Amino acid sequence: MKGRAGRLARLMPSGPNTAARTPFVLLVVLLLAGGLISLLLLNSALNEGSFRLSKLKRDTTELTDEQQALQRDVDSYSEPDALERRARELGMVPGGSPAFLDPDGTVRGVPERATAQPSPLTPPEPDESADGPTGPASPSASGPTSPSPSASPATASTTPPTTPPPTSSGR
Repeated sequence: MKGRAGRLARLMPSGPNTAARTPFVLLVVLLLAGGLISLLLLNSALNEGSFRLSKLKRDTTELTDEQQALQRDVDSYSEPDALERRARELGMVPGGSPAFLDPDGTVRGVPERATAQPSPLTPPEPDESADGPTGPASPSASGPTSPSPSASPATASTTPPTTPPPTSSGR
């Protein structure tokens, strides 16, 4: 066997060694193919998890922004000026001095009916009949009927100090 056939016979001998090598070669090929397929599946799962994570981060950012906007709305609605304005729109008026019921049924304090008074925070409505040739009436004529805190310093010093308003929790 000379020539090409002889070289092929030497490179690929047919005999007992070839039969023993075939299952080993198939096992190696199957292991490599299985490893490549499992690596491909693992890479796909990681990419899917990455896309899901970025979507969840984006959703979290949007929800955080929405929560902060809602918190700002709640804070603006709970300001004293806004509460008073909304109460006046609903027809509510500041209450008088309160009366309390003791456990034995006695009344402590003198109950008073709440009366509508102009708010010290909003300017009173101008009276058209009070306008004369010199302009609107003086502020003392159309001012609130209750004395202002700065008008009577003697009563301010005799009243007991009030407790500070409760502080809100840190946000």
